[in-house]
Amino acid sequence: MREIVFTRAVGWIPNVIRENGELKLMLGAGADANHEPRTFTFPIGEAHLDVIREDLARHLLLWSAVLPLCGAAGTRGPLDEQAAVALLDPVLLSPPADVDALFRRIRWEKSRLIAHGADIALLERGQVCAAMRAATETSNGERAQKYHVDRRRAERGVVLGPLDAALLNYTGQYLHGATIPKRKPDAVDPALLPEVMRVIATAEQACAGMRIGLDPRRGRRATDKRDWDRMTKAVDAAVRRAHPELVDDSVRTVSFLMCSEASDRSRSLPVEDEEAADDGAGLGGSARKTALSFTDDKGDEKKWLRAGPRTAGAEFWDFVADRSAGDNEVFTIEDEGMGEGIQFHFYADSVARVTTVREGMGGAEPEYRVEYGLVDGIAGYRKLVSAFVRGGCAALDPFGPWTTDVAEFEGARRGRDAR
Repeated sequence: MREIVFTRAVGWIPNVIRENGELKLMLGAGADANHEPRTFTFPIGEAHLDVIREDLARHLLLWSAVLPLCGAAGTRGPLDEQAAVALLDPVLLSPPADVDALFRRIRWEKSRLIAHGADIALLERGQVCAAMRAATETSNGERAQKYHVDRRRAERGVVLGPLDAALLNYTGQYLHGATIPKRKPDAVDPALLPEVMRVIATAEQACAGMRIGLDPRRGRRATDKRDWDRMTKAVDAAVRRAHPELVDDSVRTVSFLMCSEASDRSRSLPVEDEEAADDGAGLGGSARKTALSFTDDKGDEKKWLRAGPRTAGAEFWDFVADRSAGDNEVFTIEDEGMGEGIQFHFYADSVARVTTVREGMGGAEPEYRVEYGLVDGIAGYRKLVSAFVRGGCAALDPFGPWTTDVAEFEGARRGRDAR
């Protein structure tokens, strides 16, 4: 038979229960092998109940001291009941100086106390009883998270100034640096908001006119890493020049915001518009070709006809985005009627253009001329696609040098990669 004797009815603060006539402290902590919360109990006395009932600070201090024992129990082990009981008198019934001394000797859960309003400076000095004078029943988990991220920054030698903190709050990255940044002016102290907006304006001016294109080689939503790096460098340089007092964390959050917004703009464009913005070819660029075949390294094929609603480039990059993978990185565009094609080797940033020299006659195999070239990232691939769609293999001449010598080409590729 179990009955609740005392509860603060707020969050996870431990309850006092009576079980089979015995007073016990009951708390939830950790999880079992199935990720279900674990519950622990251990006996207490009437004197302990009186303090728990009347003194929130001591109640929270006991909780903080017992939690490491719960963690030590793991997913299925028992609570060290003897160690838990041994904490009762020193935490609940001892003078403040003795409690402070105890907390300098034992493990305890600092973040729990910080979440419940403890004075962080006093906690750091080991004055736990004084720190708990401002304790509240309600918990503020974000306050504890902020403490921990500030500690991690301090370990890296990073100390945030008021403007640094305001910028991280503005982008929503104060607590989680990997979070996609957003503009959150309401999260900033109004007195600092104008200064924050001046930094943002500097960043916007630095990347005005720049864009981050899509990279279908890595899926439908992937963006061009080179474009991202180029924008990051431009924004970082401008912000550091105009605001040299800012730490790296706040500069990075501003450039991350600019790049994320530019990426979102590219993803929102129809592929035809994105293609047109990349090299100016647009819809008119596909006039020379009337029918093309797209294939990949897995044997999949897609036909494109000029009479269709979309450009050849848009259809090809859709084909790539849907099928490109670590084991599928060779794609081909072929004009069967003209006997020519272009093959892309995404794994090596290289390309081969193939032209038919002699048609197969009387059962003989056709003769092809294969020329190899290097490609400068996704932007280079886009230009090659557009040029081939406009004018076939002949239109690819300016994008060389081209070579038929495989050994010569491999040497050039290795030299480029080494650089």
